[in-house]
Amino acid sequence: MNEITRHNEIIALVKVKGMVKVTEIIDYFSISPATARRDITKLDQDGRVKKVRNGIVKVEEKKAIWAPLDITNTDNYHEKARIALRAAKICNDGESVVINCGSTAFLLGRELCGKNLSIITNYFPLASYLIENDHENVIIMGGLYNKTQNIILNPILDMSSSYAGKWIFTSGKALTPAGLYKTEILTAVSEQQILEKIEKLVVVVDSSKISTKVDSGMLFCPTTKIDILITGKQANKDVITAIKEQGVEVILV
Repeated sequence: MNEITRHNEIIALVKVKGMVKVTEIIDYFSISPATARRDITKLDQDGRVKKVRNGIVKVEEKKAIWAPLDITNTDNYHEKARIALRAAKICNDGESVVINCGSTAFLLGRELCGKNLSIITNYFPLASYLIENDHENVIIMGGLYNKTQNIILNPILDMSSSYAGKWIFTSGKALTPAGLYKTEILTAVSEQQILEKIEKLVVVVDSSKISTKVDSGMLFCPTTKIDILITGKQANKDVITAIKEQGVEVILV
């Protein structure tokens, strides 16, 4: 039996028994005390077992912090993280916040997790994260789960009117002087259903999405409906000026 195979079998054995003595390893694998000690040292150094007096014990597996797959590899991750951090600062204790889908939305939800806020969402990865990390008040908007977009869509138009909050944070494909555009029509319609019940609309988009025009997508809302825009400092200055002129508070990070 080669070393790799023996190591794997030692791991399997310790997982079953919880603890395995050095003498058991020697007898079970018919190896010398010196070889057994080398195996134990190697497995302990690799973090696969924990060396104790006269033997080894299994390593308790730590539960990984859940996050959407490859969240740190998303485009403009660091800028989005700054946007999420700044967006979180405008929320106060006791408020209700609506957060919808997307990488920036998830990062914002992660920043707010554990704070004294009610978070309303139809974004399944975010809802899962909040529940997994024991956020006190999570409200999941009901409806049909859409696996492709990882959201829960509401087929009943009147149902979304029952949700209300202080803030709604949203993003999209592009923000122009005319307004915010989205490509996922179902997601956009779902959000539009609750806009009238929300006090403040905050758009959180990275600077690459600040544009003079858009080649496709639907107009989610005109710029005049936006209360606050949070984006990166590299955003198109002319577009930012045009947006400010329409009464939008712009925060650059």
